[in-house]
Amino acid sequence: MDAARVGVITFPGSLDDRDAARAVRLAGAEPVALWHADHDLQGVDAVVLPGGFSYGDYLRAGAISRFAPIMTELVAAAGDGLPVLGICNGFQVLCESHLLPGALLPNAGLHFVCRDQRLRVENAETSWTSEYREGQELVVPIKNRDGRFTADPATLKELEESGRIVARYLDLNPNGSLDDIAGICNEAGNVVGLMPHPEHAVESLTGPSTDGLGFFTSIVKRLVSA
Repeated sequence: MDAARVGVITFPGSLDDRDAARAVRLAGAEPVALWHADHDLQGVDAVVLPGGFSYGDYLRAGAISRFAPIMTELVAAAGDGLPVLGICNGFQVLCESHLLPGALLPNAGLHFVCRDQRLRVENAETSWTSEYREGQELVVPIKNRDGRFTADPATLKELEESGRIVARYLDLNPNGSLDDIAGICNEAGNVVGLMPHPEHAVESLTGPSTDGLGFFTSIVKRLVSA
């Protein structure tokens, strides 16, 4: 059986596209490089929007990326069920593209945060978290300037009641996100946005743990069994 093909989109200013591609490869899938200016998803089975500062984060983090040509294709495909993971800047792009609700604002205190962060998995049923168990605790790096998740009270209540909060920060809230939210998903569970960087926790040699690899093995197993 051919390996699952997972696209990794590179925008001008992307920093972690190669790290994401490596994580995809370690999980047993074939990473496929996708370019922001293209209109072709190349028939991939899933897509990762990596971290960085797409288009320099001018206007707002992720605000310009939502108008990239490839996002037209991605929004439509996500609506049809294509699994999509947005990491850090990718999470911001998903919110700006209205694939996920809410917004990511400048961190509380206006400081760039870079640390190893403890998380708790709240939803282990999405396309990207099925290899975890609910309540499982992870250690994954976080590095962001605009990571403070915010939404109106009605949206926060809906996210909580529908089980769409994917992960929460433990010990401390590094950026002031409401309800300690580190990641959320859409109603179908195929689109996940995560502020921490699981692609930096896939090998014990370079990461604080290998806890992040499960996000990538989850989608590979989901695609193989589909």
